[in-house]
Amino acid sequence: MEQHGIILFDGVCNLCDGFVQRIIAADTKDYFRFASLQSDVAKDLLKNHPNLQDFKSIVYIENEKVYTKSSAAIKISSHLGFTWKILQMGYILPAFLRDGIYNIIAKNRYKWFGKKDQCMVPTPELRAKFL
Repeated sequence: MEQHGIILFDGVCNLCDGFVQRIIAADTKDYFRFASLQSDVAKDLLKNHPNLQDFKSIVYIENEKVYTKSSAAIKISSHLGFTWKILQMGYILPAFLRDGIYNIIAKNRYKWFGKKDQCMVPTPELRAKFL
């Protein structure tokens, strides 16, 4: 089976949805697969990670390793084009600083960007990218 990076995201968050749409557009190698954190698929993938069962932010799984928050975003960017690779410069900051900024955005994402009533439904063309 071909290896894919798996991105779990808040399916009702407008910011998260926009992030996923941009990743899909930049993913020219068809590397990523997606599932909302609210889905049974995500719950199954995270069953061995009890600390993430109620996680409300981005989770990235690659080669059975789990990344969250800013580390997830930086790791995802490593598979995308040059513009995205600029995010990798975030590794020069200690994780507590990166995640501190990330936490402020995550805490306010519904207030700043809005929230949907339900998770997005992928188009037939994109359905294969969603688990």
